[in-house]
Parts: sequence; C-alpha cells; structure tokens
Amino acid sequence: MSVLDKFSKKLRDSGLRPTKQRIKLCEVLFERDKTFHFTVNDLKKIIDLQTNKKISVATIYNTVHAFEKKGYLKQIPINSSQTYFDTNTNNHHHFYDLKTEKLIDLDDKDIGPINIQKSIPGKKIKSVEVLVKLED
Repeated sequence: MSVLDKFSKKLRDSGLRPTKQRIKLCEVLFERDKTFHFTVNDLKKIIDLQTNKKISVATIYNTVHAFEKKGYLKQIPINSSQTYFDTNTNNHHHFYDLKTEKLIDLDDKDIGPINIQKSIPGKKIKSVEVLVKLED
C-alpha cells in the first residue's frame, strides 16, 4: 500500500476527508522513525523546508487540532501562550527546557509513583502527566 493510500484510508476511517494538505501533513508527522514534539509554527517551517507545496498556517492549525481530536496527536500546553503537540500519544511525561524551548520525553519508569489525594465528584482521572521545567 502506498503512503498516499495508507494515509487516505486512515483519514477516511476516522471521518476526515483526505485532502492533499492533510495527506502531506500525515506524511510529515507520521512517516518517520521517531515521534516528535512541535508547535504549529514549527510544523509550518518543516513543511516549507521539506516540500514545495505551500500550506497556510490556518490549514495546519485546523488539521493539527482535527488530528488531536481523533487521537493521532497529544496536545501539551506549556503556558497560556504556548502549546506543543506530540506524535507519541501514549501516556508519558516531559522535561521542558525553558532556554531552548524543547520538550524531552520521560517514560513512566522515570517518575516515581504519584499519589493523588483529592477527587472531584462525578469525575475520574483520565491520565497523570508530569511536565518538569528545566533552566540553566
């Protein structure tokens, strides 16, 4: 199965229309050996460097959020004005380097047991993810 067919099927199966832009974004995001972290602006730069096709920031933003809603990406808010996305959707933790603005994965085994003492009536914990901010 070609890359085009693979991503077209993946998009159709999840209820998303397989446009040329979405397929190109799938290639950039998922046709790689390792998972990675990115902002929408980072992704725009990668697409501009790797392809001769121009995709608007608005299209990238909308597609990234659609992929996140479908479970293909994980959103990692750093602060009120900065959000990263992760192609690794498994539960895991992160270091965030404040100087370089880079996220670094931390496995569950790298963090000791977390004991949440408070509960919210009618709610259950979906996941616990630790973000450790680093500075020089």
